[in-house]
Amino acid sequence: MNHLTGFRGYPTVRGRSRRLVLGLTATFAMVLGMAGMGVSAAAADTVIDTVLVGAKPFGVAITPDGTHAYVTNFNDGTVSVIDTATNTVDDTVMVGFQPIGVAITPDGTHAYVTNAGDGTVSVIETVTNTEVDTVLVGANPFGVAITLDGSHAYVTNSGAGTVSVIGTVTNTVIDTVPVGISLQGVAITPDGTRAYVATAGDGTVSVIGTVTNTVIDTVPVGINPEGVAITPDGTRVYVTNQDDGSVSVIGIDQCTGSLCLDFGSLTGSGSGAGSAFS
Repeated sequence: MNHLTGFRGYPTVRGRSRRLVLGLTATFAMVLGMAGMGVSAAAADTVIDTVLVGAKPFGVAITPDGTHAYVTNFNDGTVSVIDTATNTVDDTVMVGFQPIGVAITPDGTHAYVTNAGDGTVSVIETVTNTEVDTVLVGANPFGVAITLDGSHAYVTNSGAGTVSVIGTVTNTVIDTVPVGISLQGVAITPDGTRAYVATAGDGTVSVIGTVTNTVIDTVPVGINPEGVAITPDGTRVYVTNQDDGSVSVIGIDQCTGSLCLDFGSLTGSGSGAGSAFS
């Protein structure tokens, strides 16, 4: 199994130096909204607190109710649980080796953490903040995203070039999708019909149709794409391209029913290019 190692303070996946998302030291700075306390509670766009967590914090996800932030600590094999009311670490959860990605179910009951060093996903129950399950996936799992209905988690396996689809009821891999080389971030459309995966190895974004769990489109973007985010209305995908200092914006097809007609080169592809309906 391929393990990640440190290089100049960065985690490395199969020889590729990865930039940390949230800083290189054990001090994790977070700017958190002061919900319900009024606009005068803190100055806009300023760091209002600094929270000490574990070594090399990487991923972060916030519960739907906004009460807690879950932070993966790459070098510690832990997840720090931050109480957002006090900005203090409420709990620390032991997970797998070299945790990176984290996503929380829409109902807020579970957090899914990718452990890049041992090819697993840890399932944390947020009520007790304990690891209640471990799911074996592919080599070097990196990104994780959960469908809006909470039924499936999509995990990118950077070292295997696949996406593992986890059924969250049983916490088992129900499908494995071959995608490409050095997979990074993943995001799922609000309607749950597509998963967009950054494929750093060839500078593309792969589109997985979640009904069949197959790649239905491949969109060329910039060099070394990593982060992926989708607008709440499901019309655009934003992709960060690490090595050319750019962000690619992908238009998602919005045609439905009789509008989805085959007009040859005008048929929407999901990339927004050459689409009559993007």
